[in-house]
Amino acid sequence: MTGGHRRILVVEDDPETAGQLVEELTTSGYDVDLAATGREALSHGVARDYAVITIDRMLPDIDGITVMRQLRDDGIAAPFLIISALGEVDDRVRGLRAGGDDYLVKPFSFVELLARLEALGRRSDTIAKETLLRVGDLAIDLIARSASRRGRKIPLLPREFQLLEYLVRNEGRVVSRAMLLQHVWDLHFDPSTNIIDVYVGRVRRKVDDAQAYPLIHTIRGIGYCLRAPG
Repeated sequence: MTGGHRRILVVEDDPETAGQLVEELTTSGYDVDLAATGREALSHGVARDYAVITIDRMLPDIDGITVMRQLRDDGIAAPFLIISALGEVDDRVRGLRAGGDDYLVKPFSFVELLARLEALGRRSDTIAKETLLRVGDLAIDLIARSASRRGRKIPLLPREFQLLEYLVRNEGRVVSRAMLLQHVWDLHFDPSTNIIDVYVGRVRRKVDDAQAYPLIHTIRGIGYCLRAPG
């Protein structure tokens, strides 16, 4: 995994196993979040961007397969490594068909776990570079032409998506109304039109309303800038 994308979510209800995983992964240079229940996994999964999620099949409240399916439905694209004592062929097939990317049977060697995580992480990096743009908790899928924040999809019309994509590609830069009109609408600047302000207003409401922090900022007299805090 790349140096900037080494955060893993470990979903494991057994305290001893969870403690060992967190310790070993942290020692190996990963940032690790731990969820002991299915509900905690659902909360963590949509709140952060993970390189890989490891998940136990048997959790105390919600089955791990159900958790995985729900996170996939919420738009979470991180690869899943299923870790389970259920090692029969039918168990492995069911887990992989439900959206898992790999399956490791308990008991396992940590060296093998690490190798599988590294392989999944490389795949995750490649997919992310090719198809996803991210700013903070906003993700844009260039293939599906869709956007989401904290895993929740944002309904965008085609022109709204184009506008948001252009702002994301210019993250941290001030973009003028003339630039937006030229690159999103393929038109020369018309000082009498307010189409930019109307569309930015629509996109801002969809992207920023009811969120922890705004991403789209107005630069008075100049244009707009999309940036995350910090």
